[in-house]
Amino acid sequence: MSIEIRKDTPIDFELVKSNIDFFGHSFIRKGNIRIMRKIVDRVENDSGIKFIRMEMGVPGIKPSQIGIEAEILALKSDVAGIYPPVEGLPALKKEMSKFIKLFMNIDIDAEFCIPTCGSIHGCFVSLLTLGRRDPQKDTVLFLEPGFPNHNALNRILNFQQVAFDVYNFRGEKLRSKLIDFFDKGNISAVVFSNPNNPSWICFTEEELKIIAETAAMYDVIVIEDLAYFAMDFRKDYSHPGELPFQPSVANYCDNYILLISGSKAFSYAGQRIGMLVISEKLFNTRFEKLESFFNMDQFGRALIFGSILNTTGGVTQSVQYGFCEILKAVNESKYYFIEDVKEYGEKAKIMKKMFIENGFNIVYDMDGEELIADGFYFTVYYPGFEGVELTERLLYYGISTIPLIATGSERTEGIRICVSLVARNRFNELEKRLMLFNQHYCQSVKC
Repeated sequence: MSIEIRKDTPIDFELVKSNIDFFGHSFIRKGNIRIMRKIVDRVENDSGIKFIRMEMGVPGIKPSQIGIEAEILALKSDVAGIYPPVEGLPALKKEMSKFIKLFMNIDIDAEFCIPTCGSIHGCFVSLLTLGRRDPQKDTVLFLEPGFPNHNALNRILNFQQVAFDVYNFRGEKLRSKLIDFFDKGNISAVVFSNPNNPSWICFTEEELKIIAETAAMYDVIVIEDLAYFAMDFRKDYSHPGELPFQPSVANYCDNYILLISGSKAFSYAGQRIGMLVISEKLFNTRFEKLESFFNMDQFGRALIFGSILNTTGGVTQSVQYGFCEILKAVNESKYYFIEDVKEYGEKAKIMKKMFIENGFNIVYDMDGEELIADGFYFTVYYPGFEGVELTERLLYYGISTIPLIATGSERTEGIRICVSLVARNRFNELEKRLMLFNQHYCQSVKC
């Protein structure tokens, strides 16, 4: 490490070091969130000191009682003894279709709206199915930085992948960069998140149109991850059926898959449910090569009765009932889910200020011509440190994060901060730990 490490830290130095050594530095470099969690859990248990947990991108808001009560009622009706319909309960599919229309202004039939076991499962079955449509198209393009699990899913499937950091290719620059990759003829799908995990950039309408147009030119399927649906709080997407609507590539192309998580915007993470929305054209397209793998060549049927059936058998019956009632309440303006999740943006604004006042800087600071929004994530660096080194050093101060390099970012100096699990009553504690870190290292980096 280039900067001498301080040993007079709030958490016992040897305790933290021994746990990092036990699990291995490589897990931190790879951004393995589960291993980071194990390290922190062990240190907390042995030291009795609670960490400020910012490594996990998990919700920090209580789930709606609407869903819970609907699940209880469903369970009392003995649905636990019946296999769920793999394609989804008709009532749930209907509410999904309504939601897409009301909050995105996109007309999509209920047939093409399928519940999955979270959006990560939706991504898995999408990649699994797309990867079998054409042996010449064996590669997935990831617009980075992004959710590391998406890349991991592709590796599990043993498909090829390429990527680039989209931050340096905003606006019209994005078109030529995409064409450079698509022109090789081997790209099956392009995957991106919007808002972006971890940078929190949001693609403009111009950029979404560019992605759609270039994908259409080269027969590339677009997978848009909308896990943080309507959480760009610079605009108010809370009114169903009214402008503005959640931006989406689906407005500009007809070969798309949308992934909408039940975990973040709806705070329903523990029940593992999400929406997978397939364009009508893609759903009904027949690919000859699918037949040999799925015994059916229609894309939508292969995805449902090939990929979903053989991975999970469908989403748990009671969960579908619960999520159905949540969406119904949202669609009927009885539950304003965006009002609940605005808390993330408010916390991010306060926490960013703490970091900046204590020597840190924002990594992804601009979103096109605008300042980056306050939301679920933000990214920071401390001068003189690489992101992996900074991630490790902060552990000695009771602060857990992940390095940006693990997300495909080219900004190797940065780390990702997730605000969700940091309670407001711990803000003073966070500020004190950041102040001490800055006192310990400010002189070393000549701040």
